Amino acid sequence: MSDATSALRNSSMCRQLSLLARGELSARALTESYLGAIERENPERNAFWVIDQEGALAAADAADLRRARGEPLGRLDGIPLAVKDNFDVKGLPTSGGLVGRRQMVAEQDAHCIARLRGAGAVILGKTSLDEAMLGTTGAHPTFGHVPHPLDAGLAAGGSSAGSAVAVAAGLASAAIGTDTLGSVRIPAAFCGVYGLRPTQGEISCAGVLPALPRLDVVGPLARSLDDLTLLLQVMSGYDNNDPRSRRRRVPLALPDWEPGSLRCGVIADPADLGAEPEVVAAFDKAIEECGRLLGKISSVPLAGFELPRLRRAAFLMMEAGLASLPAAELEGASARLQSMLDFARCRTAVHYAHADRALDSAVIATRRLFEQVDVLLLPTVPQPPPPLGAEEPSHLADFCSFASLAGCPALSLPLPGQLGLSLVGPRGSDLRLLELGEVIAALLGNEQE
Repeated sequence: MSDATSALRNSSMCRQLSLLARGELSARALTESYLGAIERENPERNAFWVIDQEGALAAADAADLRRARGEPLGRLDGIPLAVKDNFDVKGLPTSGGLVGRRQMVAEQDAHCIARLRGAGAVILGKTSLDEAMLGTTGAHPTFGHVPHPLDAGLAAGGSSAGSAVAVAAGLASAAIGTDTLGSVRIPAAFCGVYGLRPTQGEISCAGVLPALPRLDVVGPLARSLDDLTLLLQVMSGYDNNDPRSRRRRVPLALPDWEPGSLRCGVIADPADLGAEPEVVAAFDKAIEECGRLLGKISSVPLAGFELPRLRRAAFLMMEAGLASLPAAELEGASARLQSMLDFARCRTAVHYAHADRALDSAVIATRRLFEQVDVLLLPTVPQPPPPLGAEEPSHLADFCSFASLAGCPALSLPLPGQLGLSLVGPRGSDLRLLELGEVIAALLGNEQE
């Protein structure tokens, strides 16, 4: 493999679009470069469970033909993407990390996948995830764990593990995952890429196997913040088939925050919430380097939000939803997963109602917080990547759960040491977070093409 091919595969999606537009690159050549890399590297990386070579090449050829004929082009025409294996992609199985669903082939695309195809995207295949989407490390006892792209002895994060590795290892232009309690942002931080949890309801979840519908969102992972913005805009839109889809009278809030005039909240007690010393040091350094960009800084204690208790309440609801699936889909569950299912079956409707009310209280508390600050900064993860296959740390999702519980948008920027800096804003502030993220990333030395 040449250095030029490697550089192309690891370039931003926007850079690839410019090469395609100038005729310096064909969609087929770009797609073949990724398919070749997947063939060579995936046996060790385990980023993809399903590879659709025939479908990807056909889509790439169709993109090249549209360009040759001068036909109208989509915003992603010819760009090869990886898709988490809980999205319906017509003709491919949708396992959701369940052995019993491995042969269940989708009859049509999920709503957001249809929008990506409508914009000309090429779907390379389906990426790996934790068993039943109930994990934060990319672990699967049957389909295999997902190793970190830089150190095979470490976990890649989860549950959108394969999507993050596909982006970090140059196996796709960008990837699509889902985020319930941090499943996009945790692997993004560990793997050194950008991950976005959009405002809930901004992107339809119709055709996506749910983990917890009241918290689930579709989220992109990419090597560039500009790429996240483009993917968000392509996938966004009201969908009558998604009960949580947002029908807006006005578009997303414009990216018009003025740096220096922000009311910026900075988490006051990361160590008290389980952040390890290297995480606290990296976070403090990032805040210091941002300097006056952050405007008026106020210290925000999160201990009062009782994040571990709220995360546990959400997890109970996830376990209950999983236990409600048909028995055939749960066949082959590991002992760990079976234990979770048994726990949920022993709970009552009263337990579920208590959990639901707890999450409602988090929504109210977060709304009140964002009356005082425009954006909240906190670590994405409390520790560096754990050893591959080790017992899963119980608190990996605690920092990410803050945004999830309230349905707020959150953006994870990479920090040295396989860590992340999260920006959380009120609902609808997605574009503002991305704009602020661009400025912060530049200050932190995160170069983008």
